[in-house]
Amino acid sequence: MDRSLPQGLNLSRVPTPCFVVDERLIERNLAVLRSVIDRTDCRILLALKGFAMWSTFPLIARSLHGCTASSPHEARLAREEFARGANEREVHAFAAGYSQADVRELASLCDHIVFNSFNQWKRYRKIVRESGREVECGMRVNPEHSEGAVPIYDPCSPGSRMGVLRKDFQPAELDSPDGRIVGLHFHTLCEQNADALARTLPHVEDKFGEFFPRLKWLNLGGGHHISRPDYDVDLLVNEVNRIKSKYGLQVYLEPGEAIALDTGVLVATVLDVIDNQGKIAILDTSAAAHMPDVLEMPYRPRCVLDGENAGAAGEKTHDYRLAGHSCLAGDVIGAYSFHRELQVGDKLAFMDMAIYSMVKTTTFNGLQLPSIAKITQEGEFRMVKRFGYEDFRGRLS
Repeated sequence: MDRSLPQGLNLSRVPTPCFVVDERLIERNLAVLRSVIDRTDCRILLALKGFAMWSTFPLIARSLHGCTASSPHEARLAREEFARGANEREVHAFAAGYSQADVRELASLCDHIVFNSFNQWKRYRKIVRESGREVECGMRVNPEHSEGAVPIYDPCSPGSRMGVLRKDFQPAELDSPDGRIVGLHFHTLCEQNADALARTLPHVEDKFGEFFPRLKWLNLGGGHHISRPDYDVDLLVNEVNRIKSKYGLQVYLEPGEAIALDTGVLVATVLDVIDNQGKIAILDTSAAAHMPDVLEMPYRPRCVLDGENAGAAGEKTHDYRLAGHSCLAGDVIGAYSFHRELQVGDKLAFMDMAIYSMVKTTTFNGLQLPSIAKITQEGEFRMVKRFGYEDFRGRLS
């Protein structure tokens, strides 16, 4: 897959900071996902926690079956902007814990609600049953098999709060007259290939497979990097078809990153260059406020200047640390090298910033939130949203 800047993007035209997402690249990813759907008849949902740029939903809804939400706000966005006027589009929800108000609102919006414990299920099933809508309920299970390389993103790490262990599973709730659990959900992956799923499924089957004949569906969660160039689509297809054939279950996948992987950039401008044990370029963006995964994971995003990839420190002729303009001393994006000296006013593009960046921005320090723009399928650059003082003020009181 070509991981260069979106074709035709002129950085000089982009007001900064700004996220720019290319719908042509989203369609490229969707084509891969459609091939999986065509070969398996599985149902694929967009996980809004990773990508929720709703101006792209009309495009995505032509290929996917719906969205999965982590909160009532995400569920409402999915219902209003993704599933609007399309009854076949589904809205699902899962969270580690719900309040009574959460469940009331979710029951009015969702087609599936997945609970994290039988305590919560028993506490709120009456609300779901009396909602007046056909809402299917599921339970998240923990197969106690870790595939995550980064502990903060490993939902099966020892002591995890995510999902029911086999020893705590309550089979009677699959047939309860007060409301049935009709599906199971698990999530073990993070930015991983199909081999990780193939290793996980035997653990799920070993611990919970005896209950599959009493279920309608199995949700394989997210973290499937299906649109990545090296992803083993054939293995995924084989595993999904094996589960469907063996157990007669409808299978769901709910990737977030796979839809928008390598489709967007964050464009920033150099505000100043200083020197303290090496050159530091201060940008009008912030790792802390605009791309927090850079600090949380942590990782170093790929960066482009003049259409050319920056190198690691020492790889090219001019070394810089790129840093944000917040007050956080550690607001540093990373160490890079460039083919020329950086000048005030230069524009840099940080790659693969559509996912887990827009959804996690903050107004820390009152910093300007990045604008949101897109390149349409016709190749037109279009500004979608600009933020200002009222957005900052509106979050406070």
